Amino acid sequence: MQTIIEPFRIKMTEALPITRRSDREINLAAAGHNVFLLDADAVTIDLLTDSGTGAMSDRQWAAMLEGDESYAGSRSWRRFEKTVREITNFRHIFPTHQGRAAERILAATRLRTGDIVPNNGHFDTTRANIEYVGAEAINLPSPESQDLYSETRFKGNMDVAALERLLAREGRRRIPFCMITVTNNTGGGQPVSLDNMRRVKRILDKHGVPLIIDACRFAENAFFIREHEAGYSGTSLLDIAREMFSLADGATMSAKKDGLANIGGFLACNDDSWAVDFRNLLILTEGFPTYGGLAGRDLEAIAVGLMEALEADYQRYRHATVEYVAAALVARGAPIVRPAGGHAIFLDAAAFCPHLKASDFPGVGLVNALFIEGGVRAVELGSVMFGTRAPDGAEIAAPHELVRLAFPRRVYTQSHFDYVIEVIDQVFRARASIPAYRIVEQAPFLRHFTARFMPI
Repeated sequence: MQTIIEPFRIKMTEALPITRRSDREINLAAAGHNVFLLDADAVTIDLLTDSGTGAMSDRQWAAMLEGDESYAGSRSWRRFEKTVREITNFRHIFPTHQGRAAERILAATRLRTGDIVPNNGHFDTTRANIEYVGAEAINLPSPESQDLYSETRFKGNMDVAALERLLAREGRRRIPFCMITVTNNTGGGQPVSLDNMRRVKRILDKHGVPLIIDACRFAENAFFIREHEAGYSGTSLLDIAREMFSLADGATMSAKKDGLANIGGFLACNDDSWAVDFRNLLILTEGFPTYGGLAGRDLEAIAVGLMEALEADYQRYRHATVEYVAAALVARGAPIVRPAGGHAIFLDAAAFCPHLKASDFPGVGLVNALFIEGGVRAVELGSVMFGTRAPDGAEIAAPHELVRLAFPRRVYTQSHFDYVIEVIDQVFRARASIPAYRIVEQAPFLRHFTARFMPI
């Protein structure tokens, strides 16, 4: 059939808050014009993030009832470990309460002041954990990613030539490890090819630098490889995932994405000495190494979810949903990053709001306009989240001013996305009225979560 349907049926429903525009305006003002500070009950369609916001399957709920809550060495831990190892083949596996905990342990044990960590695209918590210990997070996105509208595949790749230059200049002394994020969330949810990963690994091996995969959306990346990389048509997503992980020395993972769970993650590696450091800090801050801050039922849900994420029918439906929304917006003239990513639609806020400068935070203006218009919550991925400061304190704009609408997994239906398309279209038609914003309160790290703004 031509129609790609959801490969599931709905067994339980949850009421959506249907709100009025006047209420949304009041709620947004009370939240300091930062949608992160809104109560969820004020949001109709919540596309703030795909992290932990998905719906779990009946198989996951059933597995949770078998959760073994023993403090050490539970059956649930063994199932979790077996599943992660079946996919990744890493020697040492440590559960954590979510992905940023894995990032923090990695940064705290392997980095020191002055170190450099290259990546195809550091996302917010990864960069913050690296910078918190005094190291520098450097993005090396592919040259193709600079054209937001080209239909080039695998725009999430790392710039191999730039990596080679960086390693030649700095060497192993300042680069304890390199990261590669699949898919590249910072760059529009774009995938990374296996060919690019192999080329990156060859360069790193030449300099003795380990490779760490940020594997939050590894299954979505595997689907892109199967669909668009030569030689992988018809290959199972599990086999592709295994090949991806075989190129790495370790991985961080938020199971709140392609683990299809509401909480959890893991840190994994092959190096025995690294594992000792990871284990010691994990015990200090997360919990015993066989639960890592998670309940046994959470470990069960993740073990099932990781395999469900690798089901081809599920990935086909998910990618078709994203492409459906993307095609509708392109037809209406709305500027979005192309091709569509695996988990979200990325609006180009700079092109959407040409009357606003980067210092006016057009992404914040667009996010707030979407909420006021239809109760749709999105997130800014521009100069608030990714902006930096010069030594004199001046703001340095992000490379792009994007707004992400992340799709929770197995939550919304086609009519919900038709509504989202309509809201974006209405805002696009009235885009000249979107105001500039100024920051009136901010934190030193991850300011986008708690900053407060004032419209100008």
